[in-house]
Amino acid sequence: MGNVDFHIAPGVILGITRLRGQLIATHPDSPAALDDKQSFTLRIRSARITIDTASLGTLLNRHVFGYSGSPLRNLRIRTDGDELIQTGSMHGWPFRMRAALTLTPQGQIRLHPTAVKVIGVNVRGLMKFFGVSLEGLIKLRPGYGARIEHDDFLLDPTGILPPPRIRGRLTALRIEPGRIVQTFGGSDSTLSLRRPDSAATNYMYFRGGTLRFGKLTMTDTDLEILDDDPSDPFDFSLDDYNAQLVAGYNKNTEVRGLIVHMPDFGTLRSGKVSLAPAANSAVPGRKGN
Repeated sequence: MGNVDFHIAPGVILGITRLRGQLIATHPDSPAALDDKQSFTLRIRSARITIDTASLGTLLNRHVFGYSGSPLRNLRIRTDGDELIQTGSMHGWPFRMRAALTLTPQGQIRLHPTAVKVIGVNVRGLMKFFGVSLEGLIKLRPGYGARIEHDDFLLDPTGILPPPRIRGRLTALRIEPGRIVQTFGGSDSTLSLRRPDSAATNYMYFRGGTLRFGKLTMTDTDLEILDDDPSDPFDFSLDDYNAQLVAGYNKNTEVRGLIVHMPDFGTLRSGKVSLAPAANSAVPGRKGN
């Protein structure tokens, strides 16, 4: 993938500058299907992925701490220099936490609080005085990609995400204004796949294996999905890709591959693009003009 704003869930967008990896079918007797998030795992070999603070806040509220009885609620995130500032409620009390981000040797994200206020009172000193840690104050439910170790939050960068399942090793991490930048693996610059339209800058390309999308099943997959508006990143929603497909067009290649052109997801939501294909556009499954 290259230059894709990937809507992995409502309100959660991963900014994929580049990604190289594999779709691994969940069941050996069933192919990966774009319509079924549970049917595959995305194994990242190398990638540069950003997440902005709005998406991170939604991710934490709905997926990481969205279970019944969660001690953390109504979280909001912003950046300040090289630190994150998190506000919300802790056991029903308003709190504000400033934290530094580092990467553990195991590829997890460590949030180390440098200041914690509850109902406006700085509690870091009180916690040290009474020998109390965040681990003692906050109990997190396992299985959601987050845990507390002494006074630090540890986040699994792929385990905190909703389906589809994503696996990969985080190797670098930094904060930029309003977002977190994550690097997985190496550059893999010598392993780029040869795409049908190699000039396109915003794309998703699937090659090899079997892939199902809609009622179509492609063996020895050769599918390139291109952005109709290359002036900004390709705005793609996995939940709504069929609507983008209907509003776009496709054409076959000489080697029986398929190139699909799609409008940005945002243009569909704004009503700027009709869901009905134009009269001179190809429809899925037919050769384009």
